[in-house]
Amino acid sequence: MEKIERVKRELVHKGAILDIYEDTVRLPNGKEEKWDFVSHRMGAACVLAVHPSGKIIMVRQYRNALDRFTLEVPAGKRDSVDEDTSICAARELEEETGFRAGKLEKLLSLKSTVAFCDEFIDVYLATDLKEIGEQHLDEAEDIDIELYDLEDLLVMCYSGKLQDAKTVAAIMAYAAKMN
Repeated sequence: MEKIERVKRELVHKGAILDIYEDTVRLPNGKEEKWDFVSHRMGAACVLAVHPSGKIIMVRQYRNALDRFTLEVPAGKRDSVDEDTSICAARELEEETGFRAGKLEKLLSLKSTVAFCDEFIDVYLATDLKEIGEQHLDEAEDIDIELYDLEDLLVMCYSGKLQDAKTVAAIMAYAAKMN
């Protein structure tokens, strides 16, 4: 493969979590193109949590980008670039569901949308859950907890009902682990 060279990166918008850039790249044929790039400074973690009943804990929440509610595994961004993603996963599980994991195991790491964004998400499996009380949601969060059988979630993944990449990856990784 021939090299593509980034010749310029210009900050277009600096946000609370994301920075948006316009990159100028030189293609192997010498032509220059403008490409968008989204930098996710913090990174994130998500957690597939197995309830004591054996069902999977899912969260339903509104997502502005889609203008609708989605069904997802609990997740959130790290509090700092130095925070271990296992700490982030444990915190998000407690905040969003009111459960604490007795055991937390990393299943995989992924990049959410490699075409234009550098966000990474570490995916964890939480087992031996203990209920610690109510959710501790951020002011802007409104999250409902729902329990599902793995088989039902797999059907939702394959039918396209679940489309969130981290959620689908977490479910598929867990299903593979269980086989």
